[in-house]
Amino acid sequence: MTQPSTELTHLLHGYRRFRAGDYREEHERWASLREGQEPKVMVIACSDSRVDPAQIFDVSPGEIFVVRNVAALVPPYETTPGQHGVSAALEFAVQFLKVREVMVMGHGMCGGCQAALTQDLYGNDPGSGGFVANWVHMLDDARDPIAARYGTNGREAGMAMEMAAVKVSLANLRTFPFVKDKENAGELTLRGAHFAISDGILRLLDEKKGTFAEA
Repeated sequence: MTQPSTELTHLLHGYRRFRAGDYREEHERWASLREGQEPKVMVIACSDSRVDPAQIFDVSPGEIFVVRNVAALVPPYETTPGQHGVSAALEFAVQFLKVREVMVMGHGMCGGCQAALTQDLYGNDPGSGGFVANWVHMLDDARDPIAARYGTNGREAGMAMEMAAVKVSLANLRTFPFVKDKENAGELTLRGAHFAISDGILRLLDEKKGTFAEA
């Protein structure tokens, strides 16, 4: 058997603490989840290792259905051939789990949003930044006025791009017929949020005003 790496050893130590601590303490909770899950909220968040939704919201297993990707993006509805990971997860959460809320949560110091802002990776081959560039390309329209006003570097520009990305994803969510129908029927609520790594503050989007305010 191959010797475990330092990284794997660290993870296994954490697993053993989990088994001896949280898992044992919430044994009944885990047992109740053996037959399925009934989360009421879906959170679409960034893959960034610093922004774990379960930790930020201090929830128990089974409470939130989470999808994470670069920059917490939702692509628009489309049926062209391809692998539609976010769309599949959204469909499962809304149509089968019947979640009541979908939250898009962006965050501070987001590398994906910075890539969209600077466009430094644009034109690169897949494996050298091309996959990232193709993914954040959906932010181009939102990016242009931000770059014109703030430039492409600095926290003011970065935060503006992060918050704009949340709005883009909310708009794209509403291109999915089943999402739009459930929202119009009052069966589903869409929310935007931004978590600041620097101060740990969560801000919620007021869509009527177009601004974020501390929760």
